[in-house]
Amino acid sequence: MQATAPFVPPTDLEPYVTADGSVSLRSAALQEGYHSVHGALQESRHVFIRHGLHAVAADPLRILEVGLGSGLNLLLTLADEAVPDRTVHYVGLEPFPPPIALVRALDHPAAVGRPDLRAAFERMMDAAAGDRHQPRPGFTMERRAAAVLDLQEQATYHLVYFDAFGPRTQPAMWTAAVFDVLYRAMVPGGVLVTYCAKGDVRRTLVGCGFHVDRPPGPAGKREMLRARKPIP
Repeated sequence: MQATAPFVPPTDLEPYVTADGSVSLRSAALQEGYHSVHGALQESRHVFIRHGLHAVAADPLRILEVGLGSGLNLLLTLADEAVPDRTVHYVGLEPFPPPIALVRALDHPAAVGRPDLRAAFERMMDAAAGDRHQPRPGFTMERRAAAVLDLQEQATYHLVYFDAFGPRTQPAMWTAAVFDVLYRAMVPGGVLVTYCAKGDVRRTLVGCGFHVDRPPGPAGKREMLRARKPIP
């Protein structure tokens, strides 16, 4: 898959209510939303928390999110009951952040059932690129505006949330060049999870050296993809 033109971030994002009652953003121009129409909250919990966070036991735990978006995966990670006893370093890559007013309008803290985290969450989502925040002792978060191809770390991350727009909308994000960078950035045994289950994406991951399995997908999808960097 090769991009035919540079990705142009949408300027027509607007909130909409998904099937589980949680609110996401969508773009009519792109004909795509930030989350599944079947439920933003259930999709994020299923893909990134259940099959990602809960599949990695490292402590300290270093997480990279590719496509921070509206911050739902970040908030769910911070709020997860298994996380308070672990040291977490969270890096969110987002070259095209949505306006903070839209993030507030989604009210993810209410959807997650953690309104007590609203102030800390909004500070993280409104942070300048490069700023670091500590919403609780042992949990640090840094938002970066850099593209994934600019990632310099090697053997650093235990877990990657890969949450870019889909291959139809943002094909350059689903190439071997991107997954090669992520493979190098991950520790042996590290896990990458994504909502996408396309066969060509799975084959690209395998070609980059990952071992890939296909857990059951969230509501509305038969499968998802989970890739592990082999341990030598």
